[in-house]
This record gives sequence, C-alpha cells and structure tokens, in this order.
Amino acid sequence: MFNDEILNLIENILKDQEIYLVGGYLRNYFLNQEISKDRDLVCLDGAKETAKKIADTLNGTFIELDKENEIYRVVLKDKENYFDITNALEKDILKDAKRRDFTINSIYYNLNKKEIFDPFEGILDIKNKIIKTIDLKNLDDDSLRYLRMYRFMSKTGFAIEKELENYSKNNFKKVLLSAKERINYEIIKIFEGEFLTETLLKMFDNNALEIIFPFIKEIKRIPPNSHHHLDLVHHSIETVKNIRTNNPLLKIAALYHDIGKPSTWTIEPQGRHRFIGHDIKGSEIAKKELNDLKFSNKQISYITKMIKYHIYPASLINCSDNKKAYARFIRKLGDDTPDIIELSRADRLSAQGEAVSKEMIKMALEHLENLLNYYREIQSIIKNPKTLLDGREIMDILKIPPSKKVGIILLELKEAQLAGEITTKEQAIDFIQKQSR
Repeated sequence: MFNDEILNLIENILKDQEIYLVGGYLRNYFLNQEISKDRDLVCLDGAKETAKKIADTLNGTFIELDKENEIYRVVLKDKENYFDITNALEKDILKDAKRRDFTINSIYYNLNKKEIFDPFEGILDIKNKIIKTIDLKNLDDDSLRYLRMYRFMSKTGFAIEKELENYSKNNFKKVLLSAKERINYEIIKIFEGEFLTETLLKMFDNNALEIIFPFIKEIKRIPPNSHHHLDLVHHSIETVKNIRTNNPLLKIAALYHDIGKPSTWTIEPQGRHRFIGHDIKGSEIAKKELNDLKFSNKQISYITKMIKYHIYPASLINCSDNKKAYARFIRKLGDDTPDIIELSRADRLSAQGEAVSKEMIKMALEHLENLLNYYREIQSIIKNPKTLLDGREIMDILKIPPSKKVGIILLELKEAQLAGEITTKEQAIDFIQKQSR
C-alpha cells in the first residue's frame, strides 16, 4: 500500500481528514493477490468534496453514483483505475464496519494514521481461510450477498462458516430479488475462480445452483449409465473441472453442454440411454436461459455455439478422409476451433462408464490432439488465404452462370486447400473440373 503510486498522489488531499481504505483492495492485499484497481474510500464526512478533489488532482472524471446515499466515483484517465468514495454510516466507522457483508471485507486502513482498523478480525479469518458474516441479517440488506459468498469461495478456496451456510441455504432464493445484471456479474466472477469446481459442488449441495441455473433441476433427473459413470449434474461439473483454459464463458458452456439431454432422453430395449440431437436442442434451450440471465448477445452466441458443436470433434474420429473432414470442421468453427476441441476433450474425460474402455478414451484424446495440431499447422493458410481461383474464373472455366453452385465450388475448393490437397492454380483448375463431372 505504501508503494501505491495513485494513493501517494492524493496523500496531500487526505491530510487532516479521517479517511479509510476498505474492501477488496485490502482483502486482496492480505490474500497476497493482485491489488485491485478499484479503491473504496470511506470518509467520516465530506465524501463529495473529497471525490471532487481527487478528480481534480488526478485529472479523473467525477460521477455521482447515488445522490441520496452520497456515493461518488472517480474514474482515472486509463479507464481501469477508479475510486468509490462514500461517508461512513452515521459518521461512525465502527457502525460502518458492522453493516458490511463479510468479515474479510470489513478491514479498514486509516490513510493518515497509517493504522489498520479490524474490529471483526477479518485478517484472522483470512489466515484461517473462512468466510464469515458480521451479522446474518446483513445479507438481507443486499440480497446479492447470498451469491457473492460463493464468489469469494471460488476466488479464495475458503470454507463457509456453517452458521452462514445454513442461513444462506434457507434464504438463498432472495438473491433473485437482485437485478439480473448484478447476478450476471457475480456468475462471471464465480467462473473465473481457481476453486470453481468445489464451489459448484457446494452450491449444488445447498440447492443454490438450481436457483441460479434453473436447468439444473432438469438435468439432475438423468442418472449414470453405461457410458457415464456420473449422474448428469456431476458429469457437467466434472466437465467444467477438466477445462484447462481460464475462459469463464467456456466453463459456463461446459456446465450447460448437456442441457438438451432431458428433452431428448430415450432408453432402448437393451437398456442403452440415448440422447439423439441433444447438442442442437441444447443450444436452443440454453439461449433463453442465458438471455434471462442477461448475458450479452455476443456471449450467448459463443456459449450456444459451444453447446451446438461440442460432439462434432469426436464425430470425426472414424472419417476415412481425416484431413478433408478436419478442414471442413475448421472452416465452420473458425477461431473458436480450439475452444470446441477443449470442450470435447473435457467432455470425453468426464464420461467413463462401463461401456467405455481405456483404449477408447486414449484413442479419442489422441484424435482431438491431432485435430488441434492440424488447426495450428494451417494457421498461415487460414489467416492469409491464397486465392487460387475466384468466382468469375470458375464460371469462365466451367462455362456456368452465376449461381449457388459457384459458392459451393468455392467452399469445396477452400476445404481442399486447407486439407493440403491443392496448392497451385493448375491443381485448383483440375480440382473444379473433376468436381463438376
């Protein structure tokens, strides 16, 4: 904190005032995590004047967030660093601390006296790795806190105090009183966490997961079967666990990837469970739920694309002409190719029933690795495609008018080019002539 250049720049403004740094900045400091770029300041009085002084000194933008509750924001020029400034409750720092959500967020630092004020032993709770509330009733002051508790679990791996966990379990539905946009923010933060799997399992055990994601009520009806050693909820969470990237949207897609199974579930006479078309159906069902949760159109497009194509990579394993099939797959998925392959890999690892041999799993993983390597190999062609023949030339060579056929030939030509079958104009001409016979 002493080395924080931004805090040092406003040191003169804060002289002769009782001003405290509080919240996530201090929590991250004591967790030895990256220091937050948002700094929460609490004044005993004069929050508005202090905010304006900070804005003037740092050439930032002053914003009045909440006139009634006197909450102000100063956004700095880089648009990343900002201050949120407010007055202490009843001008009393202890009363202000008592209203906060969790003890790990009720640590204060007096910027003038250079002293820590920690009335509810938040630092000790950080040391003991536990999430506790100051007063259980504080959760109802802002019902989003019921969900935020799990965000802190996902980010820190801390255990939730039993009393707090039980109280939350009985009252979690209140979180739905919060604006969907705020719920969405917490969901993303949860899926960014290092301890996401443990958090999802805890949320499921406490019935919180199905309150946030209603589809969980449906998929938990699907039991283990000969191709899945886990029930569908735990298979989905295991798939999330097996995702190796830090992409929260891909992990959300992993949780959702089998959402279409309940509506496509059949059991054959010999006892095999089938879910034909669950990938297509799932992408359609997920769209509505994701929209209700206020994901953006771009995010929804990405997640539903992952769901729709999550079994596509595995379907290529028995293709007689792998390179051409690979090229067709890559052309269709574009830049999302590696993510689809990663989801397919995670799905494969999470389904290991009695009818699935170790050799089958090994073969599938090798196939997916080959597909990913092929994608990497042809990046130069994808990013800088060499046009061997254009539409006009194709029409002249084949003596055909403008039509859909020209577009189809262009796509087939590109696939053959990606597959490495043609590299010259002469080969391209020979290719389209053979295709048109």
